Amino acid sequence: MPKLHVLKVFVGEDGAGGNPLGVFLDGASVPENTRQAIATRLGFSETVFVDDLRSGELRIFTPATELPFAGHPLVGTAWLLLKEGYDVPVLRPPAGEVSVRIGDSSVFVTGRPEWSPPFEVLELPSPEDVDALDGPPEGKELVGAWAWEDETEGKVRVRVFVSELGVAEDEATGSYATRLCAELGRAISIRQGKGSRIIAHPMEDGAVEFGGRVEAVEEREEEAG
Repeated sequence: MPKLHVLKVFVGEDGAGGNPLGVFLDGASVPENTRQAIATRLGFSETVFVDDLRSGELRIFTPATELPFAGHPLVGTAWLLLKEGYDVPVLRPPAGEVSVRIGDSSVFVTGRPEWSPPFEVLELPSPEDVDALDGPPEGKELVGAWAWEDETEGKVRVRVFVSELGVAEDEATGSYATRLCAELGRAISIRQGKGSRIIAHPMEDGAVEFGGRVEAVEEREEEAG
């Protein structure tokens, strides 16, 4: 049976938050026609199947669909490959090549905002207004609500609702960070969910580099069918 690695990605400074992620490093051993069912059964916001450890080719599934690009799966997989002894400077999801950079205590990847799902980027007056939401604003199915915590320092409060992808509310969303960062045109530090932290800054070519801390949770064997 293939081995499942469970991680938390974009863990906050105090150990809070972190978006759960499932990664099959031996994804090539998992039949393609079973992957969506496995991701649905596991119930993580995303599950990654790595098809080639050395080239970094991989595919990403939510509980409801496959994505060409997603943030916390790429950051988490990059961290895991490094931990397992693989030097993979580029990951290759279906959207395109994603460069990887290792920081002092974090892992960063670079993606393009147009690769992300078409999130609506909704600014609210204050972090308290973001916290007060009891669901997606106006019943929207793919939306991120945000407000400045400290505009001078680039600190932002965010919550992201993605029911269209089979997840009611995402704990930490790198693909939304790329859209928000690109729209604001400046470096930002995002506090999302229950305490997750995403660092993002725009690149000269329109791409966005983003990343954060990753922690291992467990390893276990998982049925492939």
